[in-house]
Amino acid sequence: MTPVRALVAALAVIIGVFFARSFLFPHPPERVAIHPRPSATALPRTTPSAAPSAAASPAPSKAPRARRTPLLPPTGSPAPVGRARLALIVDDCGQWLHIEQGYIALPIPLTMAILPEVRYTTRIADEAHAAGKGVMLHLPMQPIAALDPGPGKIVVSMNDETIEAQTARDIDAVPYAEGANNHEGSRATSDPRVMAAVMRVFKRRGLFFIDSRTIATTVAQRTAQEYGVPNAARDVFLDDRNTVPAVEAQLRLAAHIALERGSAIAIGHPRPATLAAVRALYPQLQREGITFVLARSLVSIDGKAPRP
Repeated sequence: MTPVRALVAALAVIIGVFFARSFLFPHPPERVAIHPRPSATALPRTTPSAAPSAAASPAPSKAPRARRTPLLPPTGSPAPVGRARLALIVDDCGQWLHIEQGYIALPIPLTMAILPEVRYTTRIADEAHAAGKGVMLHLPMQPIAALDPGPGKIVVSMNDETIEAQTARDIDAVPYAEGANNHEGSRATSDPRVMAAVMRVFKRRGLFFIDSRTIATTVAQRTAQEYGVPNAARDVFLDDRNTVPAVEAQLRLAAHIALERGSAIAIGHPRPATLAAVRALYPQLQREGITFVLARSLVSIDGKAPRP
């Protein structure tokens, strides 16, 4: 074989391997959330749907959504409300349909925090509401790190009018939202001016705000209290370590806080390991005296959980 023919044959093999690999192992599309894409190995029956790219996301409706009716009673037959109440919030919703539907199917009250303007924003809000789950806006806000929190983000370079207008659009993008917590936001939630503009909108809309506490210098809850917005703050992140045993340990920590203080708020994400841990552990926690509640039941003007 001549050198020229050998070179042509080698190039043909390389090109063939490239196209075969691209066909069999396509690159995953981009996503707006910071957390790693859930692994499909932990729960074979709840593999995540493909995360949306910006181009795949439907265009947001320009007209405000008018669906703000009361929620249905929580699904299942939870024990009577006692002194140890635990609110579970599932952040970053609207991206992994099957895992989020797994949470919605659980027979306990929990709250879905849904990102605006992502692929399944409206569908997850509709399904969560129909199942009696809580629905919140997961408000994208600027972090300290150079990361994009996604569509609808609030950044500190915005003036007050722009912040208020964007916050209102984000609220309108999530049907049935009764409140919100921050997505990312370590930079924005530390800025009193930014949080004041956000809270003016929540005050006008009659919504609550839960501080995810992504940084120790946050002023989000304090500002909510100054503006008379019902508020609370996260106590535990469930899945900084993405394994079932680690999530179970954090869930037990949240239950311990609830038993000791009377209530607690725990935040997790649409990950197979997190769903598996909650699914496995909630019956035992109920037997130990934990009552699962919607996040809205633990907010108040002064930030103290109302008595049951």
